[in-house]
Amino acid sequence: MTNDSDRRAFEKRWQHRFAEFAKLRNDDAGIAGWSSSGLETRFRFFATRWRGAQAGSLYLDVGCGAGTYSRWLADAGLRVIGVDYSVPALEKARLRDVRIAYCAADASRLPFADATVDGILCFGVLQAVWDSKPFVVELARVLKPEGELWIDALNARGIRALWDRTQRRISGKPMHLRYESPQKLVTLLRTAGFDDVSRHWLPIMPPQLRALQAVFESKAMGFVITALPFIGMTASHSVVIRAVLAK
Repeated sequence: MTNDSDRRAFEKRWQHRFAEFAKLRNDDAGIAGWSSSGLETRFRFFATRWRGAQAGSLYLDVGCGAGTYSRWLADAGLRVIGVDYSVPALEKARLRDVRIAYCAADASRLPFADATVDGILCFGVLQAVWDSKPFVVELARVLKPEGELWIDALNARGIRALWDRTQRRISGKPMHLRYESPQKLVTLLRTAGFDDVSRHWLPIMPPQLRALQAVFESKAMGFVITALPFIGMTASHSVVIRAVLAK
């Protein structure tokens, strides 16, 4: 197959997966395709680092799934639009909280005018797309100058990524999700007009090792990751980036 047909097939498989997740599952994590411990860790990580926003600010939750982050932002006094291409997921999100507007759309073609939103969360999206660039460019388009973006990706430089790629290569299976180079994502964001870009390593233990999660979230481990970035990069399953669009 050509690269273009590979891309279409990869992204189409993920669209079907997300629709099936929402049809077959009722918990937020299951609808989003995460384990419960994985979603809890990701949410806790963001909630402890988010700096807040002015009440009434308009935020998009792109790839909102069942609306975990959308509800949290609404509780903080923000106006929120949850965006997802999975209609079954949006239907379940709507049942959870009627305060939030939900919109079925592709994150690379958002139905919003230029420079109209104050902030964007985009979590759990990039591993299900072929190339991050069109999504980063589109998110920059709809953000107001000095608007903030929080975006994550699966870390291509981590041990989990190396293990996953090796296992699938040995078994002859194609990659079922996409890992991102953290530096490449930072470069894409800067090229799209973002500055004040800060990178955060997110170690996530697999469910069978969840008892160790507290160790990796401890202050001591945080100090190690800050002092020795290579440790953070190697140990982290995900990378989370906060970026601000330039004036």
